[in-house]
Parts: sequence; C-alpha cells; structure tokens
Amino acid sequence: MPEATNNIGEDNTRKNITHIHGSSTDELVDILDEHGETTGSIRTKGEAHSEGLWHKAIHIWIYNSRGEILLQKRAKTKLNLPGLWDTSVAGHVSSGESFEEAAARELHEELGIIVQLSELKKVTNCRTTYDNPEHNYHSRELVSIYLYRLEELPTKLQTEEVDEVRFISIDELERELSNSDTARKYAPWDYSDMINTVKRVLAQ
Repeated sequence: MPEATNNIGEDNTRKNITHIHGSSTDELVDILDEHGETTGSIRTKGEAHSEGLWHKAIHIWIYNSRGEILLQKRAKTKLNLPGLWDTSVAGHVSSGESFEEAAARELHEELGIIVQLSELKKVTNCRTTYDNPEHNYHSRELVSIYLYRLEELPTKLQTEEVDEVRFISIDELERELSNSDTARKYAPWDYSDMINTVKRVLAQ
C-alpha cells in the first residue's frame, strides 16, 4: 500500500478517521520515530504492527472507591493473548486524534462509557514493545496512561474486544499475580505501576 503523508490535504479522510473502531486493522495511525516524534507518515494499524512501526496508544486504569480495579477479559477471538485478563481499557490513537480524545473514544467503544475529557486524569507516558512472531505481530507504542473512577460495573461491552469485565480488590489481584498458577490468567504485563498508582489515589 502506498504511504500516505500529512500534507496531502485529504480533509474528509481525516474527519472520518475518529469514527473507525480500534478493532479494525484498517484503522489509520500516525507513525512515530524512535524518539516519539511524528514522522508525517500515516499507515494502517495492521501495517504498523506487521512492520514494527512506532505509533501512539492509550491505557486507562479504572478504579472505584472500594479499592477495586476494573479488569477486562480479552475476547477469545483476539489475535494476541485471547481470553486473558487485562488492564481496564487499551487502544490506539487514530491519526489526527489527541491522546485524550482516543481515551474517551475507547472507553465508549469498549465499555459503553461516555466521559468528558476533563474526567480523565493523566498519569504518565511510557513506551511498550511486544512481539508475536507466529502472527507477524510487532507492537511498538508510545502510551499515554489515564485514571478514571467508576463505581458501577459497565454492561455495554464491545463483544469483539471484551468477553467480560470485573472489579477485583487490590489485595486479591496482588495475590493472583504472585502465584504462578493464577498469574497465567493475566496478560503478561507488569501491573505494579497500575496497582501502586491506584493505592496512592485512594490514600489521598
């Protein structure tokens, strides 16, 4: 597929980008260099992953006043890590979107939650890499992470992305992650930053 750039003046394409669901490999994303700077190249999400190109993503950590964290179980039909418990919400930043806009969109798409951008609390930025050579999948992402407080369990799930959701206490989550048998139920990330951040917020 020919490479598209930001200066081609396709305004109508840009306006429609944010309506493309994150589950589509045809979703357009801005390509970054290794320092996180925009290169001006726009590629599909599928191309970014097959070629290992850096792009933007968001994670949202959802918690409640009872000291619980919301986790989602990845749909069994997903290419990577199907059927495993994962962080509350994660997704790509479509070309032309801000991190905050993408976070609000992903919350609505995956969990049916409508939020104002001001309700999202920025935590930090990080860089993540993940490789699945079997499926020619190579993820290189600059991730912006947000906190969101929610008391009720969401019920309008995006079935192609999420099988189910649950609130779990921090104590129980830490116990399960520390046990090699129960830890197999979770996507193989480091959850310590999420847990420690929620602990600090709840202690304030």
